[in-house]
Amino acid sequence: MRIIRGKYGRRRFDVPSNIKARPTTDFARENLFNVLENRLDFEELTSLDLFAGTGAISFELLSRGCPRVVCVEKHPTQYSFISKVQRMLNDDNLQIIKGDVFKFVASCGESFDFIFADPPYDLPQLESIPSRVLDENCLLKPGGLFILEHSRNNDFSSHQWFEEHRVYGSVNFSFFVRPTED
Repeated sequence: MRIIRGKYGRRRFDVPSNIKARPTTDFARENLFNVLENRLDFEELTSLDLFAGTGAISFELLSRGCPRVVCVEKHPTQYSFISKVQRMLNDDNLQIIKGDVFKFVASCGESFDFIFADPPYDLPQLESIPSRVLDENCLLKPGGLFILEHSRNNDFSSHQWFEEHRVYGSVNFSFFVRPTED
């Protein structure tokens, strides 16, 4: 795994061979963060990384100055890898939660400016993720951005807060924006 840019830019970490995650490709992650750099002020964000996998998205956010990143990962191998990289970077701005994403979303009492989710593409509940993230517990702050990574077989354009769809190679991202309150 490689951190692309920021204070940890160009650092590489060997991902264990037994990891069960399908990490976002460097190509897709780099293009996504190029878009985000023009939309977000990372130094002002509270961020949530769901289905964190290797933690690549969380570490990109930290590297670019995000003061608070919460990541949720239930698989022990991935959780251990994220914890190991956090210790190597000595960055206390990351809170790692070992647990089920759906339980976390249902019980979380915090709101975030930016949420990213990269579930397994074959996850049976994948289609319900936008509703769960955007409709439960005000997880996303007004004006906040939620990005869901998914396969080309999913279409979320009918969701009321859907904004756009981007494709980088075989990786698809759907963007959702919570309206600001009047």
